[in-house]
Amino acid sequence: MELIGAQWRKSSRSGSSDQCVEVATSHRVVGVRDSKDPAGPVLSFEAYAWRVFVAAPPRRT
Repeated sequence: MELIGAQWRKSSRSGSSDQCVEVATSHRVVGVRDSKDPAGPVLSFEAYAWRVFVAAPPRRT
């Protein structure tokens, strides 16, 4: 897996909350995991798809 040894970082929007996500990047893959379960499952995205997702404006519901 391309994220082995990657540096995980906590979302800057999580503040002091313990309910947040962590993100790690490699050259082609971005991984997202639950900060409370670092050994748990990881969602992985192609780097381009992640950039599009992050750049998208928030949706109003």
